[in-house]
Amino acid sequence: MEIQKTYKFALKTALYITIVFTLVISVFLYAFYEVKWQMVFLFSAVCYILVFVIFHYRVKHFIYYRVKQIYEELRLLESSTDRKNRITTDMATLTEEIDKFARDKKIEIETLKIREEYRKEFLGNVSHELKTPLFTVQGYIETLIDGAANDKKIREKYLDRANKGVERLIYIVKDLDMITKLEVGDVRIEIETFNIIELIKSVFDLFEMKATKTNITLTFDRHYSEPIFVKADKEKIQQVLTNLVVNSIKYGRDKGTTEIGVENLIKNKVIIRVTDNGEGIEKENIPRLFERFYRVDKSGSRKEGGSGLGLAIVKHIIEAHDEKIYIESEFGVGSEFSFTLEKAE
Repeated sequence: MEIQKTYKFALKTALYITIVFTLVISVFLYAFYEVKWQMVFLFSAVCYILVFVIFHYRVKHFIYYRVKQIYEELRLLESSTDRKNRITTDMATLTEEIDKFARDKKIEIETLKIREEYRKEFLGNVSHELKTPLFTVQGYIETLIDGAANDKKIREKYLDRANKGVERLIYIVKDLDMITKLEVGDVRIEIETFNIIELIKSVFDLFEMKATKTNITLTFDRHYSEPIFVKADKEKIQQVLTNLVVNSIKYGRDKGTTEIGVENLIKNKVIIRVTDNGEGIEKENIPRLFERFYRVDKSGSRKEGGSGLGLAIVKHIIEAHDEKIYIESEFGVGSEFSFTLEKAE
C-alpha cells in the first residue's frame, strides 16, 4: 500500500489547527490569566502531534477504504482480467487508472456497437442471399404443381431452373460453412510443396470455357519455362485462384484479359498477381471489399450468381497461411489482386 500525500495533508492540517488553537488559548490566557509562554509552546507541540496523528490516521483509513471499494468495483467490472495491482491512495495515480479504465471501456463499448451493426448487416445479407434462390425454386415448383408439369417442355425448363436455384443455395451454404470454420480457426492448413505454375494452368483449364463465353482471355504475364515451387495448402490455394479468376471473368469487359504472374518478392517469398482490365473498383469500396456479402453494386443485383463470400474466403485462406493479400484498382481501368506465398527451397 502506497502512502504518499496523506502525510503532507496531515502535517499542513495539524499546523493550521495548532496555530488557531494556540492563538485562541493565548488570547484567553492573556485576557483572564497570566500568559506563560512555556505552557503555550508545550500546548502547541502536544496539540500539533495529537492533531497530526488523528488526522493522518483518519485520512489514511478514510481514503484507503474508499479507494479499496473503488478498486473492488473496478475488478468486478473488469472480471476478465486478473488484476493484482497494489491499492494506491495517491489521487493522481488513482485518477490515471480510472481514466485508463474509462477509455478502455469506451473503446470496448464502441467495438461492441460496431460488431452489433456488423452482425445485423450480416444476418440481413444472409437472409437476402438465401431468400432469392428459395423464392425462385418455390415459384417454379408451385407453377409445376398448378398444372405446368403436364407440359413436358415447360416441366423440363422449370425443373432445370429450380435445380440451378438449389445449386446456388448449396453453394452459399458451403461457403458460409467454409468461412465460419476459417474465422474460428477450425480449418487445418495442410502444407505441401507444389508447382504453382501447374496449379494456375489447371485453374485456367477449369474456366477456359466460361471465359470463352464472355470473350475473356486467360493468360500468363510471360512464358514460364521453369517450375516455381511453393509451400502451402494446395487445395486452399486452388480455391483462392479459382475465386479470383471467377471474379475477374464475372466483372471483366468484352474481349478483355485475365493475366496471372508469379514474381520473386524476397529470398523466401513469391507474389502471385491476378490482373484484369475489367470494370475496376471505386476507391471508397476498396477498404470493405473483403467483407462478407459486401456489394460494390449498390443496386443489390449481380450479373451472375454467387455466394458473395468469395473474396472474404480468399482473405481468410491467405491469412491462415500467415501471408498477405493486396489489391490495387482503378475504376474503369481494371484491378489487380496479389498475394504472397512461401517459396520452397
